[in-house]
Amino acid sequence: MSGRRFKKYHQALLKARGHYVQLTPASGDYGADLILATKGKRIAVQAKGYKKNVGVKAIQEIASAKSHYKSDECWVITNSFFTEQAKKLASSNKI
Repeated sequence: MSGRRFKKYHQALLKARGHYVQLTPASGDYGADLILATKGKRIAVQAKGYKKNVGVKAIQEIASAKSHYKSDECWVITNSFFTEQAKKLASSNKI
């Protein structure tokens, strides 16, 4: 599944779960692929459809997107796993 298709799949999935979901531009997205609005919260989401483990870069990108999009939370979702370094950075940044 292409990266854009992976993002659109999650957009539909999250909408079905009751979230308002906005897809960000394919390029120049400032580190977030989706912006969710739910229960008074704004959530920036990075969606990574990878064959390999997701690394620190994805965590760094969504951490910076949190401020840019004025989000209350940020998530990284994947079909894979996260490296240990990514898990540590995510934990210290409450991602």
